Amino acid sequence: MSLDLPLSARLAWWLTAWLRGHEVTDHVLDAVTDGDLGHVVDGLPGGTAMTDLLLEARRSGAAGAGLALPVEGDPLGLGGPRELNDAALAVGEAVVFGAWAVVPEVVGEVAHWRVRPAAPRQVPDVGEADRTLRATLIGAADLLSDLDVAHWRPEAADELMNLRHRPVLAAPSGTPPRCTDLAARGLQGWAIAELALGDDGGALSAHEIEARRAALRPLERASRRALVAACSSEVWPDP
Repeated sequence: MSLDLPLSARLAWWLTAWLRGHEVTDHVLDAVTDGDLGHVVDGLPGGTAMTDLLLEARRSGAAGAGLALPVEGDPLGLGGPRELNDAALAVGEAVVFGAWAVVPEVVGEVAHWRVRPAAPRQVPDVGEADRTLRATLIGAADLLSDLDVAHWRPEAADELMNLRHRPVLAAPSGTPPRCTDLAARGLQGWAIAELALGDDGGALSAHEIEARRAALRPLERASRRALVAACSSEVWPDP
């Protein structure tokens, strides 16, 4: 459970900003590689540095980048081929730009960005993803209240209370404010769903357990869709 952007979401945002001339190279590299991990690109003929990935994206003619957050049964943000889908599903994320994608695999203290061909994909519309997330959050909150979340183990209840505070995201220049806000709410909803789905807590019966899961699975899906839309430049609203 985290309120931080996934590695691929961060790269999708900043790569788009760089391709569109909104951010300079050094600023992009600092933002993408911020943290304790080293970053290596695998599969490029020209080199293994993140700079080489940026240059390859520009040479490919990509106008921006986008996020994929697939889970079993829902290849969200992917259009194939199967090799890409399988690799992205194994780690739960990928970045797609034009006819290419990169999938981050963290090995020890290094994120290996593995380059793979990508087919055209379909991505949720920002407006639709936004409306769905808002409606799903309301429905999940009402049902969880009826199921008496207060009976969860105390530490889980405390964590849930902390998640009420929406994360503040540092988006690159050129990112629509609506998408920055949607990404923050998507992370918030996803974290709540992961926390709640990971513990059946004070549920007293199999019926209550299944009701709680039924309330939270749509929230998890709506939150992922919101984050994919917010971090995929091809569906951003016009400036």
